[in-house]
Amino acid sequence: MGKEPEASVVLLSMKQLADPMPMPAMGAAALGFCRSIGQWVTSYLMTSHPDLGRPGEVCPFTSRAYQLDTIRIGVSFAHSRDGTVIRQTMRDCLRQFASIACDETTTQFRTVIVGFPNLTDQEGVAALRAAQRRLTLRCLWDGLMIGRFHPASEDEGLWNPDFRPMRAPIPLLAVRHLVRNDAPFALRHPALLASYLCRYAAAAPRHLSANFAKQRARRDERPERRPT
Repeated sequence: MGKEPEASVVLLSMKQLADPMPMPAMGAAALGFCRSIGQWVTSYLMTSHPDLGRPGEVCPFTSRAYQLDTIRIGVSFAHSRDGTVIRQTMRDCLRQFASIACDETTTQFRTVIVGFPNLTDQEGVAALRAAQRRLTLRCLWDGLMIGRFHPASEDEGLWNPDFRPMRAPIPLLAVRHLVRNDAPFALRHPALLASYLCRYAAAAPRHLSANFAKQRARRDERPERRPT
């Protein structure tokens, strides 16, 4: 029998991943996947995309987090049958999330990304979705967002429904703080909207109404799709 996956994950910073030397605390396979995720962060999240539907980077939040070195990346070799391990892994990462070194004014840029290279098939993606769903309430309570990425994601973009922003080289879960500029996401997800309103009560109405107007304008600008 193969070795059972562990719930505890070693998280590395982007600076550590840029170091060509091996990491004693992490095996070669795990380190390779972490570096692949790090490359995806810089080459995809931190760049513009012609299909994004708005100017700027795919994730405007990421560049500042990269500059502050508050991004942590890890990998778990859990399988689709290991639902409990996946959840425990992410709970452990949430504890580590809270201890990412930064000053009090930049805590909102803490980010944890965990890759799951063994969850590439349909059952694996379903297991990842189930774990995300189970962890969402805790994350919202703590003012966090948990996103699910995988190579075949069909989640539509906020500004262009033909864009697929949640695609990544391997399945992964990403956690970061809910910030004021997340109004577009809050408008799309009712549970997130409640957390957003509680966290940004004073500024929420203005940000939400402005983003609602932008999204409605985008919809009105799109040509009507004819049935085929």
